[in-house]
Amino acid sequence: MGNRLSAIVTRTGDEGSTGLADGSRRAKDDVRIHCLGEVDELNAVIGVALNAIEGEQVRKVLTIVQHDLFDIGAELCQPSTLLIKAMHVDGIELAAEEFNAVLPPLKEFILPAGSPATAFLHLARTVCRRVERSLVTLRAKETINPITCQYINRLSDLLFILSRSVSIQNEGTEVYWQSRYSRLKQS
Repeated sequence: MGNRLSAIVTRTGDEGSTGLADGSRRAKDDVRIHCLGEVDELNAVIGVALNAIEGEQVRKVLTIVQHDLFDIGAELCQPSTLLIKAMHVDGIELAAEEFNAVLPPLKEFILPAGSPATAFLHLARTVCRRVERSLVTLRAKETINPITCQYINRLSDLLFILSRSVSIQNEGTEVYWQSRYSRLKQS
């Protein structure tokens, strides 16, 4: 990497634009810039989740995901670059299948709660869904890697499965939804 990032404070964005890696500039409220920020946010939330997770298998998968998210950021910052390939999507699907295979079937909706690790994974899942919505908006305006959209879609599923896996590892801290009607009926 060398000295690529030696100047962090550049003052070039003071007027409301930011530079992409290809040398072009975009308004800070441009859809592509929103996508970049949301991918960065997702990566940061996963980093927070990693600090609360003890299981080495989950940590390993999430660390790989963090590297992939940097590749997605690179794609967004260099519009003609394609770094995410079908093998990345296959890796997410394989991890989802492996973790889901040992989980009990879902019988109720799950609240984004339980242990801190579970809650952070649910937060990551919701941010991931926002990334996906933003990528769809960007794809309607510009050409982007379609495999990246698939990856993000599968990643939100994986994050849900990992939240369940971590919850069960933490002795069943899943919190099941009950409608207000059923809660009133029980009391």
